[in-house]
This record gives sequence, C-alpha cells and structure tokens, in this order.
Amino acid sequence: MKINFTKMHGAGNDFIIIDQRGRKIPKLTSLVSRLSDRRFGIGFDQAIILGKPSRAGKKEKVDFSMQIINADGGVVEMCGNGIRCLAKYIWTRGIKKTKKLRIETLAGIIVPEKADKGQVRVDMGAPILEGTLIPVKAAGLIKDKKLTSAKKTFAFTCVSMGNPHAVTFVKKLDNFDVKKYGPPIESHKFFPNKTNVEFVEVVNKGLLKMRVYERGSGETLACGTGASASAVAANLKGFTGRSVRVILLGGELKIEWAGSTEDHVFMTGPAEEIFTGVIKL
Repeated sequence: MKINFTKMHGAGNDFIIIDQRGRKIPKLTSLVSRLSDRRFGIGFDQAIILGKPSRAGKKEKVDFSMQIINADGGVVEMCGNGIRCLAKYIWTRGIKKTKKLRIETLAGIIVPEKADKGQVRVDMGAPILEGTLIPVKAAGLIKDKKLTSAKKTFAFTCVSMGNPHAVTFVKKLDNFDVKKYGPPIESHKFFPNKTNVEFVEVVNKGLLKMRVYERGSGETLACGTGASASAVAANLKGFTGRSVRVILLGGELKIEWAGSTEDHVFMTGPAEEIFTGVIKL
C-alpha cells in the first residue's frame, strides 16, 4: 500500500496530513506511532486525518471530518494548530474554496476561515470552565488549584478547549524546565483523561509567553488550544484583556476572548506546508 502525505506546521507544531476520504487505512494509530519517530520515521507531533463527514455531520452541513492522532498513537479531541493546517491544505488543493469551512472534530464543529497575509482564523468555540466537564476530579471553576510536580508546587487554572488544559503562571519562562515539571502534571490523578500543561509568563496586558507539555506528545513548539486556554486563564486572573498575543517557541498566535463563558475564543495564526511524500507499507 502507498499512502500520500503532506508535512505541515503551525508555529512550529508539526503534522502530517493524510487524506482518507477515498479509502480506509488499516491499523492507522499504530502506523502513526511508528512514523512519528524523528529518527526512524517522518517525524511529527500529530497526524491529521481528513475524512468525510459522519452521518450526523452531514445533517449539520459539515464539510469534512478531522481525526487527530498523537505521536504516541492516542486519539485526541482537538488541535488548534492542526485545524489551521488542515484548512490550508484543503484551500491550496482546491478541495473546497469557500472562505469558511465547517469541520467535524471530537470537540464539536470547528470553523476556520481565511485571514490576512495567508493566515487562518479559527472559531475555537466557548471555553469550558466547569471542572466536571473539563474533566478534572472537582466541580466548579478550577482556579489556582495547587498541585505538586517534582517537589515544586504550582497553582493551576483549568480550562477545556475541547481538550483539557492546566495553566500555571511563572516569572521566568526561558530557562524553565518544562520536561521536568510537565510529565507529573500531565498524568496527575486529578486529571482522569490526562491533561495538556501550559507554563505561562505574563509580559504585559497584551502579551504572554507560553511553553507547553502536550498530552501524548511531550514538549512541542506550539499548541493552539493551549494558547487559547492560556489566554482565557490569564483573563480570568486579570492579567490580560480581551485580545492578547501569545509567543510560543515556534511562533506567535493572536487570541481573542470577550470574557464570558458564552463568548467564543478566536485564534489567528500561520499554517505552512513543508513537503509532500509517499509512505510505502
């Protein structure tokens, strides 16, 4: 079997895009796990699988479905950088030419649209702040929850952007040891489905710096849902306003949120194609 793929990145968070609308690929999660290896495979954080809408999706007038598979083979609900790359893939190939797309994910229907300078703006939906729905093992707003990692205590604010996030604020981020403090929180018993972990430095009211330990992938150069969750957490704590730039290791994202649990989060950022190739199985 031969499988065509396209390697892309959004602010350094890298993916392969596989179009599975025409045929089903057997044992896809184990295949992704092998191919994600940066020495013996292609190397990427996640695989994005383009598919046809489900029967329910067709009723909702969805254009495509999106499956997200982590480097470890685990399937996750949503990826902000990934959906920007998928939208760019669809537009550049003329698969659909409308300014907006409706894409079905495990986190619901997400709507990316074309923005200025080749960027993509994504309606990420409203943030989920109720603990039982994030989910965490507590109810209500989870703000400044103290958890210990590698003998150091952090205060976390928890947010779901279709997938769970634990956000903590630190004074100096550049030399922070994400790989030391991230894993114990990712798999902490407080998070029944594990969690993405964001370490954030507040530069000023309109600027955050963020590093992320992604669930199932380790530290990555960027995370769109993580940047969105970090902006929401910073707003809740009064650190930032409605619009904020988030600087990640791989680039910059713009996040907008009006501050109400009913208000949607909007993320704008780049999506770049790197190369195409063929996998021979």
